[in-house]
Amino acid sequence: MSRIASLPLFHQIAGQSVLVLGDGAAAEPKRRLVERAGGIVIDDMARAIDEGVRLAFVAYEDARACEAAAINLRCAGLLVNVVDRPELCDFTTPSILDRDPLLVAIGTGGASAGLAKHVRLRIERVLPESLGLLARALEGVRGALRAWLPDGAARRRALDAALAEGGPLDPLDSLSHTRVEAWLASVTEAARAAEAGAEAGATPAGRVVELVLTSSDPEDLTLRQARLLGEADTLLIDGAVPPAILARARADAARRPWGEAMQADETTGLTLILRYRPGG
Repeated sequence: MSRIASLPLFHQIAGQSVLVLGDGAAAEPKRRLVERAGGIVIDDMARAIDEGVRLAFVAYEDARACEAAAINLRCAGLLVNVVDRPELCDFTTPSILDRDPLLVAIGTGGASAGLAKHVRLRIERVLPESLGLLARALEGVRGALRAWLPDGAARRRALDAALAEGGPLDPLDSLSHTRVEAWLASVTEAARAAEAGAEAGATPAGRVVELVLTSSDPEDLTLRQARLLGEADTLLIDGAVPPAILARARADAARRPWGEAMQADETTGLTLILRYRPGG
């Protein structure tokens, strides 16, 4: 299995207390970050422990004070971030690209905050400001989409097709949010047609694509191969496909050895046959 340096999570802290220890230039950005996420900043360690606070930022100028605070807080059950001391951190804070409610968080596990920032700045120039509007529009039709496509895999396939490059809801198209209602209408019509076909005894066909991979480096994947890996519902694996390649697939995609029989509900989506032939 391909390993990652840390587990990326989005933590909801609105209305909750977060401990921030320290003063000056190191502590102030952490206070602003907590407040921006709706958290309540407190600066008393004993109170935080008594009240069961879960997160703490430590930004003392004195290195020994930081170490002592981190040990005491961790022993009390808090998750701790010590500014500029990744070896003392339970979690790190990423560089954030904000297209509310869509957030892109870029982290290096504490290796280089500067690198994370400049990667964010590059990506920020590509992602339109309207991404937040697209997210809100999709949220607004979620109930209707679920009603017409109660099967989670079917919803995922519909969204994959819409959000793909060049699709009606392409995230990099600044006008995509204006087409959500029309897209939902087309999905509804397709669902009605599928229901009519099912009543007539028709069976929906799945799609099977074969990929022959000759390199273990995911950077050698073509755009088409990378897209298919990200969309596939089922992977049929023939050969020792490298973990770095499999890491590019959907985390919830079913994975089967080549030749193993599939369940009926795994034949209606996109199935990839992955064959690894190094040097081929």
